[in-house]
Amino acid sequence: MSVIIAGERSGVGKTTVTLTLLASLRRRDRLVQSFKVGPDYIDPMFHQHVTGRPCRNLDPVLTSEAYVQQCFARHSQLNEYALVEGVMGLFDGIGHGQENQKSTDFASTAHIARLLDLPVVLVIDCSRLSGSVAAIAHGYQSFDPRIKIAGVVLNRVGSDRHLSLLKDSLQPLQLPILGVLRRQDNITIPDRHLGLVPTAELPELNALIDRLADLGDTCFDWQRLLPLLKSKPLPTSVSSSLSTSLPVRIAIARDRAFNFYYQDNLDLLQQLGAELVFWSPLEDAAIPKDVQGMYFGGGFPEVFAQQLAENTSVRDAVKTAILQGMPTVAECGGLMYLCEQIIDFQGKSWSMAGVLPTSAVMGGRLTLGYRRAIALQDNLLVKAGTNVYGHEFHRSHLTLTPTQPLFETSRYDCDENMGCEGWGLPANVHASYVHLHWGESIEIPQQFLKECRKITSIET
Repeated sequence: MSVIIAGERSGVGKTTVTLTLLASLRRRDRLVQSFKVGPDYIDPMFHQHVTGRPCRNLDPVLTSEAYVQQCFARHSQLNEYALVEGVMGLFDGIGHGQENQKSTDFASTAHIARLLDLPVVLVIDCSRLSGSVAAIAHGYQSFDPRIKIAGVVLNRVGSDRHLSLLKDSLQPLQLPILGVLRRQDNITIPDRHLGLVPTAELPELNALIDRLADLGDTCFDWQRLLPLLKSKPLPTSVSSSLSTSLPVRIAIARDRAFNFYYQDNLDLLQQLGAELVFWSPLEDAAIPKDVQGMYFGGGFPEVFAQQLAENTSVRDAVKTAILQGMPTVAECGGLMYLCEQIIDFQGKSWSMAGVLPTSAVMGGRLTLGYRRAIALQDNLLVKAGTNVYGHEFHRSHLTLTPTQPLFETSRYDCDENMGCEGWGLPANVHASYVHLHWGESIEIPQQFLKECRKITSIET
């Protein structure tokens, strides 16, 4: 079965409720698989920290409706329980292209609930309301008859009297109250300019998870919730092994500065025959030996710019390897690392790998949204004319744009032109602000590994 944890809007505490459920389930030694609606990287890190299993993104823009269904079926059936965390408010989505502007909830939590035929647990922030909670719950319950609201979780309840007023208001709706979370002063996850601070930077995280587990043991109606969370076996025809070629070693930068990866991308590389070698541009003295390709994901290189700059041996080794032909994928934060410099929020300049003749400057403006990107030239990952769908999320800009950009980009929902971007020179580099999920585009990792297999030996 499983359920989707949805909010009536952003900021109501979906992630706290989800982590509380997961922490309490793991304390009971339950095997649980989590999922996250949308392109987010950071919330899945918290899920994985609690469950010990990679969280899977469910995003029909970056992949497809069929892939969302296949991904959920494939991973939920391997565990006793399954849980999906939604995105924004329940019905907050995007238009589905010019031909279908009426579909404004495409890629919303409600859309995923319909695709997977899952009931919804609605989280309501009760901190500034009492009797009005019934109007909110009734509106969400009746807005789309295809959505089944299994119950509500009342978050940020102030007192017993407050709870009594909320219960009295909800009683005529006969909508189960599946959880009550009081206002918590000792449960706070810090955030920064792109959302929550990632798990690797939180030394007190285990203590926080313990407090969430304590809370979860007492705040939920487990008698009603456990049957909803129970996973059921579903057929899936997806192969676990796709490799028919020689193995290849890929260096994956993964540390506090670079940690934005879709697990499905890493899985595909392995299924296609790659050995993933994880390493740290922050801590290591050299790139891994005998690798034939490099992958730099997104993250927060601007936060660790000084430490990255001071690791000159690695910066030099990365530049040398790339200039000698090492195939390299660099997304967002990875792109920034390949620049000549990162100029941080305080205006300080820090030297980076120096592969790309431009600098990344941090600023207040947030670039955010789904992108349709058309390849303007053959490059490391795709052929000219190929359409890909990705997501941008950054507060930096480049001082110089490429003379031969990788992509012409537009907004996904309305075809508004967003300009050209992406670096493909040297030709063995694919550096872009656009994050790609490869689940429905297996030709992308196939092409990357094809180029990597041409590499025999590079001195770094």
